[in-house]
Amino acid sequence: MLPGHLRHQPVTSRPRLFDCLHMISERGVPKAFPKALSEAATVKYFIYKNQKHRSRNSRLILVPGLIGNVLALWVFYAYIKETKKAVIFMINLAIADLLQVLSLPLRIYYYLNNSWPFGDAACMLCFYLKYVNMYASIYFLACISVRRCQLIIQPLRCGTTKKRQERGLCLVGWFVVCLGCLPFPLLRQPVPNKLICFAELPMVQLSKVLGVSLVTIAEVTGFLLPLAIVVTCSWLTAASLRQKTCVLQDTGEKHKALKMVLTCAGVFLVCFVPYHITFPLDFLAKSNCNVSSTFKNAVLHAHPITLCLASLNCCLDPVMYYFTTDEFKRRLSRPEFQESLPLQHRISISTNTAV
Repeated sequence: MLPGHLRHQPVTSRPRLFDCLHMISERGVPKAFPKALSEAATVKYFIYKNQKHRSRNSRLILVPGLIGNVLALWVFYAYIKETKKAVIFMINLAIADLLQVLSLPLRIYYYLNNSWPFGDAACMLCFYLKYVNMYASIYFLACISVRRCQLIIQPLRCGTTKKRQERGLCLVGWFVVCLGCLPFPLLRQPVPNKLICFAELPMVQLSKVLGVSLVTIAEVTGFLLPLAIVVTCSWLTAASLRQKTCVLQDTGEKHKALKMVLTCAGVFLVCFVPYHITFPLDFLAKSNCNVSSTFKNAVLHAHPITLCLASLNCCLDPVMYYFTTDEFKRRLSRPEFQESLPLQHRISISTNTAV
């Protein structure tokens, strides 16, 4: 408990709080601090420090993520008519990425100004969309891997798959993801009269059994199961290349499918594996478990970095479409792209080129 003369002091203003945190970053936590207060100051300092990095990373993701995913949706909706190559799943993946990108301006404002004037509802929505994007991306990457693998291993059965079935899988995926991500915002407590959001929001106190159960369910259903699917599809597609070529397929088609599946696996490994390694460790570090300060500091350093890596998929997914989908690359070539523009715009481009 704090001394009486400090207990009745008004709450530190926000700019002064961050001045204190900056002092801690330069000199460390004073030794005279009580242990509980020292640990709380350390956690606050890491939040303060990581906001600088998150602001920079969000700005780096915003422009390429917005352009890439809008362009992807434009290409997929306007030009690609066939669905045999997992296009429906790519469309939904681009929608998930775009939802995350559209929330970034508010995050950038918060990280730059250390203030959230947009209300609790907008805070919770942005916080929620972050996790919806991550787990929807995981789901649709797994769907793309299964679809391309099935196209090679069972081409006849894959050819009879109807649009309605794929749309049904997308709807089920969105429903499960949106429902499964609700605990993330619901377990955060808005603080009255304080302009804070995201990682600074205090968590609802849970029993250790319930907390461990929620983390385990998220890890198994949201990460380990899709990871097993993606790895299995990569192995099956690679194994099919060693088999005799079927009359209905050529080796080139198999190589294209393998490139798509391996790219999905690469995005999965780069963006989502690091986060799901630190996710349970972060829960452990922030719970009341007896862990060393070295372990806690290491996790508090690493977890925000892995969270930024998880956001990177908004930029990597459009790159994946371009290098693994011939139709996407062809439609973005100069002749095809100009043909899609309005006639008046094409004439303007031709005139400028001639001049």
